[in-house]
Amino acid sequence: MSLSKVGVRAVLELAPVIPVIVIDDVRHAAPLARALVAGGLRVLEVTLRTPAALEAIAAMRAAVPEAIVGAGTVLNEAQLQAAVRAGSQFIVSPGFSRSLCLAGAALGVPLLPGVITATEVMAALEVGLDTLKFFPAARSGGAALLKDFASVFPQVRFCPTGGIDHRTAPDYLALPNVLCVGMSSVATAEAIRSGDFVGITARAREAMLLRRG
Repeated sequence: MSLSKVGVRAVLELAPVIPVIVIDDVRHAAPLARALVAGGLRVLEVTLRTPAALEAIAAMRAAVPEAIVGAGTVLNEAQLQAAVRAGSQFIVSPGFSRSLCLAGAALGVPLLPGVITATEVMAALEVGLDTLKFFPAARSGGAALLKDFASVFPQVRFCPTGGIDHRTAPDYLALPNVLCVGMSSVATAEAIRSGDFVGITARAREAMLLRRG
């Protein structure tokens, strides 16, 4: 079964930055999605790190239909199924799991598994995946390692995430094998809790200026 046909690359090509979101209170979900979309960022990753995450995904989908909302930090098939039931339009995992990738393909949901080594990239290619998350990017070789991967795996495209901010994002986006970057600094947990949605929109606009090279 080819997993590369489920469309995750098309999702990642929509914007140079995907906000990586940790949300504690579902009441913040709709205004947060509106703020990010107003700043130009339509692709949103809500991490499954809080009890409110699944409900927040559903609330974002209902309130802001132009947003493309996915679930991050998906670790197993049960979480995958719960995320899809909540309305997730794509799935992000911190690591590579063959069984999770096959389950995602069976459900027809775009899946972005994480890798950090050449061995993991090869394992992903064996099941037909050529679009991958590179995590944790900053602590695992950063843009320099991805540059090395470009010559060895020319068919693979990456979304590096982890320790990337507005200052370092251009280094990644300049690489031909990077589609976009994931950043938590666009909508921090503190900004969300304080209701600083004006500031979040401003940071989203700044992120949209970080165009791919």
